[in-house]
Amino acid sequence: MEYSLHTARVSDVKEIHSLLLGAADKGQLLARSLSDLYSHARDFVLMKNSRGEVAGCCALAIIWEDLAEIRSLYVREELRLAGLGRAMVENCLRTAGDMGLARVFTLTYKTAFFERLGFAEVGKEVLPQKIWADCIHCPKFPDCDEVAMQREV
Repeated sequence: MEYSLHTARVSDVKEIHSLLLGAADKGQLLARSLSDLYSHARDFVLMKNSRGEVAGCCALAIIWEDLAEIRSLYVREELRLAGLGRAMVENCLRTAGDMGLARVFTLTYKTAFFERLGFAEVGKEVLPQKIWADCIHCPKFPDCDEVAMQREV
């Protein structure tokens, strides 16, 4: 089946929510509320099949004047290793560059995937804007088990 990249639409939010909720239930990423996803729908790119079904999602969130975050990256398990995640992250990196952002980071459990895309592990202390804006509200704070990774755009 063919897959193509799409900018998320409001009508995609419930399907994104379902994907992310399933992944959160498995401990693969943090859950996001439906209201949060509606508020940030414009941050998402999707991989859809020829029937319009969402195969994966990824968001680029601007954190500061020179910093953005790749978040909520998920590809359906049966489609992993098909390059869908790479395509979404590369799209987000191009968008970050087009916006004049200097750095992109992620908090992840999939370090090898992001290393292949040029990210390197960094200490969370280099991301104070993220920590005080989002992480402080997370139920895992201050004992986060995700790895911070960053790359220049």
